[in-house]
Amino acid sequence: MTFSGYYYAVGPVVALLVVGVLVLLLRWTFSHGRSLVERRPTSGSSSEYGLLEVVSAPATFVEAEVQRRTLQDAGIRATLAPTTEGPRVMVFPEEAGLARQLLAGPGGRP
Repeated sequence: MTFSGYYYAVGPVVALLVVGVLVLLLRWTFSHGRSLVERRPTSGSSSEYGLLEVVSAPATFVEAEVQRRTLQDAGIRATLAPTTEGPRVMVFPEEAGLARQLLAGPGGRP
């Protein structure tokens, strides 16, 4: 049995298969709710950050970043969180006391 009589059908079948694969890929790419791209972070209240504790509530993000860098330079893991109440400098509870002391010294205000 030879397929020489079916060559006229091979082109359209291959084209339909390619279009079908493209349709499946585009449906997967543009489907909602299952994106591989990270969503934009949303701001929450300062109580929504798990174990982290607020050690400073500066007025601006610039002040908060300076305070965070001060804590990091001292070896304290600090995070600047954009909460709904404004910027907050947060640390883990075991380092909160030391962080408050460092920020209360010269150059910082808790």
